[in-house]
Amino acid sequence: MPSPPEGLLTIQDFIRWGASRFNAEKLFFGHGTDNALDEAAQLVLHALHLPPDLPAIYRECRLTFPERAAVCDLLERRITERKPAAYLTNRAWFAGLEFYVNENVMVPRSPLAELVEAGFDPWIEPEGARRVLDLCAGSGCIGIACAVYLPEAEVDLADVSPTALEVASRNLERHHLEERVHVLESDLFDGVGERRYDVIVSNPPYVSTAELASLPEEYRKEPQLGLAGGETGLNLVLRILCDAPAFLNEGGVLVLEVGNTAATLERHFPDLPFLWLEFERGGEGVFLMRREQLTELHPLFEAELEKL
Repeated sequence: MPSPPEGLLTIQDFIRWGASRFNAEKLFFGHGTDNALDEAAQLVLHALHLPPDLPAIYRECRLTFPERAAVCDLLERRITERKPAAYLTNRAWFAGLEFYVNENVMVPRSPLAELVEAGFDPWIEPEGARRVLDLCAGSGCIGIACAVYLPEAEVDLADVSPTALEVASRNLERHHLEERVHVLESDLFDGVGERRYDVIVSNPPYVSTAELASLPEEYRKEPQLGLAGGETGLNLVLRILCDAPAFLNEGGVLVLEVGNTAATLERHFPDLPFLWLEFERGGEGVFLMRREQLTELHPLFEAELEKL
């Protein structure tokens, strides 16, 4: 464990010092925070077993020597290991809820949180979202948040990775939703069976091969299974577009996040009615399509999928 630098005494001292170290080492931030100060604060407070919303007055409190050593150790790990802070703390937040995460799942950071908090309003009536599927669920954060904000809904969490589903199951127990939320090991829709849904929401792997090779080191600590979307990034996206209508109830909707691959998708289908959602808190690359649209456009999606 490294020795604390001389002259650093308070919580705020270590947050400032950590942020300066992070900037000097050119760390990348994009897994829950977008700047060095917030990332340093998250790690310092975690090392001290303090809440992330600690009132500002306590930041001037002095640390004991063991506390300073523990803080230094965690900050140094962020620099040397280049892991996102969430993997060092095993904590992440989505839609105002706390989740356990490890390196078997992506770090939650989707703008879908805003839509989930609104119960998918105005795109679907809350009482109409009785059955929800979180496809490519990872940690389960999206589906579990759906269950919290839609208290009458039954939710399935589907993922191809058994280790990811272990994390999802742990989060399911944490939020006491075992009666309404179920875990399915499934390669997209292959393991869903006869289930049908009012809402299918998915944040699938959509990073193209070229983009994947250029990502900062922090992203390479995440499971590549959760990132890699093939040469164009559309491999799984097209499979979902093709298969989703068969698993949607009449009037049901598909909400799909494709991130930076949105431009590629529109180049492939320049005349299609993708409804790109806007978010007050920022974020883009999420579209919504209704079952009827997906059914009508199925031949186009299938033809494009066959080219891969």
